[in-house]
Amino acid sequence: MRVLHTSDWHVGKKLGQYDRLDEVAEVLAEVVEIADTQSVDLVVVSGDLFDRPSPPLDALKLVINTLLDLTDGGKRPVVAVAGNHDSGALFEVLAPLVETAGVHLVGEIKRPSEGGVVKVDTSAGPAAIACFPFLREGRVVDFMADKDSWYGTYADKIRELSQAYAEAAIAVADSDGVALLAAHFMVTGVSLGGHGIPRGERELHIGQAYAATEQAIPATLHYVAMGHIHAPQKVPASPVPAEYAGSLLQLDFGEAGEEKRVVVVDVAPGQPAKITSVPLIKGRPLVRATGTWDELVARDDLTDAYVDLVVMTDGPDPGLADRSRKAFPYLVKVEARYDRIEAERAIRAGVPWDVLFADYVTETQGVKLPEELLEAFREVHAAAIDEDV
Repeated sequence: MRVLHTSDWHVGKKLGQYDRLDEVAEVLAEVVEIADTQSVDLVVVSGDLFDRPSPPLDALKLVINTLLDLTDGGKRPVVAVAGNHDSGALFEVLAPLVETAGVHLVGEIKRPSEGGVVKVDTSAGPAAIACFPFLREGRVVDFMADKDSWYGTYADKIRELSQAYAEAAIAVADSDGVALLAAHFMVTGVSLGGHGIPRGERELHIGQAYAATEQAIPATLHYVAMGHIHAPQKVPASPVPAEYAGSLLQLDFGEAGEEKRVVVVDVAPGQPAKITSVPLIKGRPLVRATGTWDELVARDDLTDAYVDLVVMTDGPDPGLADRSRKAFPYLVKVEARYDRIEAERAIRAGVPWDVLFADYVTETQGVKLPEELLEAFREVHAAAIDEDV
């Protein structure tokens, strides 16, 4: 059986002032094309299809149409679980509307026998997919409440649920089917990338309080399709083939330079899964660049990319933003960087206004106020005092 694993679409996410819906539509069309050309039997989407729980209508339409396109006219099952950016309730409302077309949406943690394990018939045989949507810390799952360990750590809860789902999926798949897990959580040791720059994963949901251990990956499954982490990679220390497919696009500058992909998995009962990364080429790249103005405008990789610029200057440059917008069509952010000096902090009472103004400029801009501007301030201040009199 050939499975296409994709994740973290984040449809509806903007980058600064830029609405990237057209880009997302292009890369989603690329995913559909890969599913078709690779003769995929099953598609699994492991969470964060939307960027926020209440997506705009155009984002909702794009996601639903893509899921339907992935079914190839109902011939190929598609199974998707909700991530931490999604609304589980919305998934549950949409689920009965698209199930007859071959799309199976699971938005909430459910008993394996009541929708937590989805069995589908594919052109290559049966598959049982254990569906593990994002679990918020503190949430009690009713069918696990009788287990003493449920009241342990978040990692304990994830492990207990994963094992329960795996046991059920193995039983449902039986000897002639494959058993998979589609889940949305973070495993300890995963690489977040980004070099310390904020990324699209919500920091609230990627700290140690939300980290599961490798014991959360059941050793009995044929493949584990993970979502939540945007940097494509293998699941650390997993006992079975398991992958974070990663996001479809470079969503923010913490992901700049990352190569995006989908995962194609060839799996069969009693045989090791074969993992293939298929690169995605659609979407505008993101570039962070530092240099002098002349160095930056001479580069040929910045005109067709979303850019975050750091321009080395001798001091504040009031016209930098306007000049950058003209030179770089997809400018997101620009910053002037220069050697800053520290102002000598004085007791304010009784200090002349021109000294206070000069100190303010130094404190806020990191440069010494030019004497001609200081003299202009004195003239304006004197005129203002004369006017008051």
